[in-house]
Amino acid sequence: MVVLAASCFVLAWFCYFQGVSSSDAGGFTPRQLRGDTNGFLDVFEVYKPVAFTPQGSGCDQQLLLMEHQFALSYGHPFIGDYQPPTCDFDTVKINFTVTSKGRQFDRLALMYLGDVEVFRTSTAEPTQNGIIWTYIKDMSQYTALWKQPQKLIFDLGNLIDSTYTGAYNATLTASFSKKNNNIKTPDVVLPISAKRSATNGTSAFIVPSDNATVSVAIPAAASRAVVSISACGQINEEFWWSNVFNQDMFTFNATAGILYGYSPFREVQLYIDGNLAGVVWPFPTIFTGGVVPGFWRPIVGIDAFDLRMPEIDISPFLSYLTDGKEHSFSIKVVGLDTQEDGTAKLSDGVGYYWVITGNIFLYLGEGAGSGYGKGVLPLVVAPDPTFTTSRQLVQNRTTGANESVSYSVTAKRALTVTSPAYTWVQTLSFSNYGLLDQQGFRQWNKQNTDGQLLANVAGSNAALTTFSYPLEANTTFGVSDTGFTIDAWLNRGLNVASNGGPGVSTFTLVNGPSNLVTKQYGSAHYGSFSNAPSYSFGDTTDEFEEASEGSTYSRTVRAVNGTVISDTQGGAQFLFSESQMSLKSLVDPLPIGRDSVRRILGRGPGDPNLHL
Repeated sequence: MVVLAASCFVLAWFCYFQGVSSSDAGGFTPRQLRGDTNGFLDVFEVYKPVAFTPQGSGCDQQLLLMEHQFALSYGHPFIGDYQPPTCDFDTVKINFTVTSKGRQFDRLALMYLGDVEVFRTSTAEPTQNGIIWTYIKDMSQYTALWKQPQKLIFDLGNLIDSTYTGAYNATLTASFSKKNNNIKTPDVVLPISAKRSATNGTSAFIVPSDNATVSVAIPAAASRAVVSISACGQINEEFWWSNVFNQDMFTFNATAGILYGYSPFREVQLYIDGNLAGVVWPFPTIFTGGVVPGFWRPIVGIDAFDLRMPEIDISPFLSYLTDGKEHSFSIKVVGLDTQEDGTAKLSDGVGYYWVITGNIFLYLGEGAGSGYGKGVLPLVVAPDPTFTTSRQLVQNRTTGANESVSYSVTAKRALTVTSPAYTWVQTLSFSNYGLLDQQGFRQWNKQNTDGQLLANVAGSNAALTTFSYPLEANTTFGVSDTGFTIDAWLNRGLNVASNGGPGVSTFTLVNGPSNLVTKQYGSAHYGSFSNAPSYSFGDTTDEFEEASEGSTYSRTVRAVNGTVISDTQGGAQFLFSESQMSLKSLVDPLPIGRDSVRRILGRGPGDPNLHL
């Protein structure tokens, strides 16, 4: 994989002057940025490989979009001027290759074409000897944008100091080809974002601080409209699935510390002129510094390198939206407000913070349906979700100290939006069972989210997508006078099946019918003690199978203590003996980005000078 990445890198450099000119190139050549990667750990996400080399009947060009070192880069994104190829193309792929060496946090990164977010990813945490990864992604859904000159903005906020020394050296290359595959991609892509590209800013909303609302005029010729939502929690909301009821935030303040609230339930809502158009019940993304860092070397978490963007079909609103006027599009994130009597309702907001954008994909055609007046709203049937909650606090009979708290949330929601020509239906269910015991030093959560999404256009086959997100995680941390440890196990999955809709889905990541079943499971350990570097190791297995675009890809890979020991792809198995396993992570200092147990577990702000 390293050799392939290097080959792509060299090809990209030869095409540099055809692609992007940058006002912030940093003065580095490709070889300087990349450096010698011999001995670097090859970090990867398990996914169905995407061929980067063009295989079309025409165009077949590669352009270097970005080559940049992200060091002191908070508030300083890469800015490039993209110029499209002169040949005709219908397929776009990107190759994103990164190296890093030293110690660093995991970082979130967003790529924009103008004000439109087109790619959200995160970084792996580096080692002292260095890491490298490559991710290839189909970006054909944004062909309408790629056809025009764009300001390319890549935001990867990073900090460098005497402790956190790892810069991220990134190369982004695009391939363009003409495949004549008759895949219908959107004619227009409009942002639901803060629209800061004109001042070289990044356009994500920070919710709940920002009012994530824009005004948009929809072309009269729009015949299909789909909104994608890109949303993930950070800081107080990164581990939202392990949050507790508000009344339990201070239950273990004297021992394990303050907990985060609003329950483990989250809903991302899309409103059009104040009318609920659809919702997203998010996938619980775990970044490479989360739970226990030893889980994620060299296999990163599901979707860590490519965060999916769930879709809401807003076609039932088209007759209302195509009246020539501007209409407001708003995105909100809510949790639960729970009461002592067990009742629960949607909260007005959540903790700090969520990174939010949306895109409106428009397909132009014969219009929004005949016989239906302009400016008429569709019928929206969207009662609030139904919730069932439980909670039990156990206290020490002698001291009155809080010993444990158990809680549960189940939720169901049905939403239907109909017009004479279109129907959008969502059927969702959610459950989370949680327990904190040992005075808050051990936490267990078992969560599942299921959904069915139906988009129907009169006179054509309905597009049906089903999904489930199972997750079970257990963390125990021990504290002594000299340091602390974390021991954890988890079992999680992502299952998505679809008969296909228009274009390349930002949710399934492919065109046409698909069926994805993937899961990760394992255990890991972390330790941090006075006058010694922190360390982590783990045992992680990733099982993956996806049928899409006429082929099936399967892979089962297991990594122990930072080394792959078995790898089965399409029936071919590769085994590695114990003598080939690297046990350096057990005996050598392994730098970890997050500086305290509470930062790793997402249970509150950490102090690097304190164990709790």
